[in-house]
Amino acid sequence: MSDPSDYLTSTRKLFEYYKELGEKTFNQIPDEGLFWQYNEQSNSIAIVVSHLSGNMLSRWTDFLTTDGEKEWRNRDAEFEPVLKTKEEVIDAWQRGWVCLFAALDSLTTDDLGKTIYIRNMGQTVTDAINRQLAHYPYHIGQIVFIGKMINGENWKSLSIPKGNSKSYNAEKFAQPKHNEHFTDDYLKNKK
Repeated sequence: MSDPSDYLTSTRKLFEYYKELGEKTFNQIPDEGLFWQYNEQSNSIAIVVSHLSGNMLSRWTDFLTTDGEKEWRNRDAEFEPVLKTKEEVIDAWQRGWVCLFAALDSLTTDDLGKTIYIRNMGQTVTDAINRQLAHYPYHIGQIVFIGKMINGENWKSLSIPKGNSKSYNAEKFAQPKHNEHFTDDYLKNKK
C-alpha cells in the first residue's frame, strides 16, 4: 500500500495540472472570448470562472471546521455575468485557487479520515477532496471546449494533438520503463 501522504501530493499535482489547462486556455483566446456565450443558456468562460471561484472559496475556507456551503455564498449569482474584465476574471480565478491550495497544503495524513460537512452532509476529507477533483476538471473541460470553439483552427492542443497519437506513443514506448509516479510524468510531459 502506498504512503497516505502520496495521496495529498498527487491530488495537489492534479489540481495544479487542471489550473494550468485553464490558464493555457485564457492565454490562447482574445480577451473578449472570456465573455462569449454560445447562446443564452450557455455559460461564458467568465461565468464558469465565477462559479469555480465561488465554489472554491466556499468549500476550502475553514475547510476542517465549517460547512463547505458557507452562508455568505450566493451560488446563483455565480451564474450571472458579474465579471466584466479580464483582470476581474483572472483575479477571481486566482483567489479560488489560492484558497484551495492553502487548505490542501495545511492538511496532514491524519486529517484524511476526518468528517467534514457540505450542505450538512458528512463525508471524509478524502471524499470531499475527490468530490472537488471531479467537479473542477468538469468545468475546466468546459473552459477548454469554449476556448476551442472561439479559436477554431487556430487552437493549439493542450494534450496530444489530433492525429499524433501514434507518434506520441512510439516516443513513450521507445523510452525505458521508469517508476516515476503517473502525476509527475504526466505533468512534466504536458508542459
